[in-house]
Amino acid sequence: MKKSIAALTLAALLAAPALTFAADKNPLSVHVLNQQTGLPAANVAVTLEQKQGDSWTVLNTANTNQDGRINALWPEKPFTAGDYRVIFKTGKYFADQKQQSFFPEIPVEFHIDNTKSTYHVPLLLSQYGYSTYRGS
Repeated sequence: MKKSIAALTLAALLAAPALTFAADKNPLSVHVLNQQTGLPAANVAVTLEQKQGDSWTVLNTANTNQDGRINALWPEKPFTAGDYRVIFKTGKYFADQKQQSFFPEIPVEFHIDNTKSTYHVPLLLSQYGYSTYRGS
């Protein structure tokens, strides 16, 4: 009997992350880390835009949480293929830290072609440089 309860408890613990992921279906997230401090960059404003012809249309705006994340940046609308960009408003973030920065905004353009996938855009940030990549 004890083995059955332990096996059920273990199975429930192992299944919990899958249940959490299934509930969170937003296809786009971002994460900002401050490379100088090694800490998440909280309260960074981020704008999501879609390219339409020669112009950009704002789809959503949000601020990073205490962990430097926005877990659900895609708005409540169908997830469509196309060209997009996220704009990280880093100037205000560094001003709030009482530091100068060379980059007041960091636009990151990307193309979505697989609407069945999820997309994660991390930003590794310092006052005078940054790096980004497609995360998972």
